[in-house]
Parts: sequence; C-alpha cells; structure tokens
Amino acid sequence: MIQTVIAGINLCLTRILWRVEVEGQLPEPSERGGVIVCNHRGSVDPFFVQLVARRIVHWFVAREYFKLPVVGTFLRLSESIPANRGGIDTASTKSAIRMARQGDWIGMLPEGRINRTPELLLPGRPGAALVALKAKVPVVPCYLEGITYDGTFWGCFFTPGRVKLTIGKPIDLEPYYGRDREHEVLGELTLLFLKRIAELAGRPDFQPSLAGRRWSPINEHEDSQVACESTSQ
Repeated sequence: MIQTVIAGINLCLTRILWRVEVEGQLPEPSERGGVIVCNHRGSVDPFFVQLVARRIVHWFVAREYFKLPVVGTFLRLSESIPANRGGIDTASTKSAIRMARQGDWIGMLPEGRINRTPELLLPGRPGAALVALKAKVPVVPCYLEGITYDGTFWGCFFTPGRVKLTIGKPIDLEPYYGRDREHEVLGELTLLFLKRIAELAGRPDFQPSLAGRRWSPINEHEDSQVACESTSQ
C-alpha cells in the first residue's frame, strides 16, 4: 500500500513537475530479470526509470543516505540497495545478483556520482557488468536529459523542468557468460554500456573511459554462496 502511494507521488512529480517525455520502453515483465544502466545527472534520476517500469527497480544508492531520517525511510520503502561509494561492495553486489537471478530489475549508475561537468559521461565503473554477467541477465541502457540539479538532494523537488528519458534496446551478454572474472571483459562491457548511452544521447562519436580506482570481482567462493542462497529461497 505504501509503495502504491509512493508510485502515485512519483507519477505526479515526473509527469507534472518535470514534464517527462519517454522514448522507447523497457522489456515486458518476465521470469528473467535485468540490469538498467543510466547516466547520472541529478538526485532523482531513478524516479523517471521507475515511472515506466512495471515492477520495482532496485537501485544502488550510497550507504550514507540510508542514515538520513526521511531519505533513509524512503530508500528502504523503495527497496533500494545500500552500497559503498569506493570499489565494489561485495555484500550489495551479492544481493543484486540474487535479485536479478530471481527476476528483479537492478538499477545502476556506472558513473558512480552525479555528473556536474560539461562532459557527456564520467568514467565508468564495472559493477553493472559484474552483476549482469554473474546473474546472466541482459542490460538495458537509458539516457536522461533536462534534469535541473542545484547540488542538493531536495533542490529538484522545487524546480520545474522538462526531462526526456530515452530507453535503448537490451544488450544480450550471453557471448560473455562465464567470463565475469576477467578484468578486461568487465572493462570492455562497461565501455559498451557507456557507448550505448552516448548513442541514445545522439553522440555516437563519444569515446567513454574507465574509472581509475582499483576494483576486483567477487571470488568464486562468494559466488557459490550466492548460488546456494538463490536456490534456498
């Protein structure tokens, strides 16, 4: 019931306050989950994707936001996934893999932080590629434009806008299954995701890059635990 109320509020905000225009659509609900990747231009980016989804999208959100009184409650009700900002958060990644294997949608922002630069996209991180490969689900690229961000979480709620959400075609990763422990493959796929987002923005010439911080995939022991947990539920 509470999630239904939240969905209604989201509908009003995205359609009336931010006058969103949507091009394309997400795949029809099925037993197979997926990963949604999107550029990051404001604190309310997930609102627009959730508007067109026919199920809850579990977004990765920085863990510190869950500690805020009102924001934290909202994030828990919307079933977001708390994650650390630096590197790959093993616990959150395992949770996302399990959800995707069970048929849920996972929302991820490969840039890792809000892009306030003139560049189309910030360097990407491999988390989305890792989750999608281990869960063996497709990846759907999305591009958002027109979001007004003043540097605060609440600013968007007081600023009218005209936002456009463009949804791309799912990317089938089946040729890469079983190669989730190869750093080169995760990097290659991350660049592919960013490239597809750039194409949705009308910038096929854009050359994406990878973030420089160290990262490493979860090990085989942890992966087997995920499989056991998935089977037991």
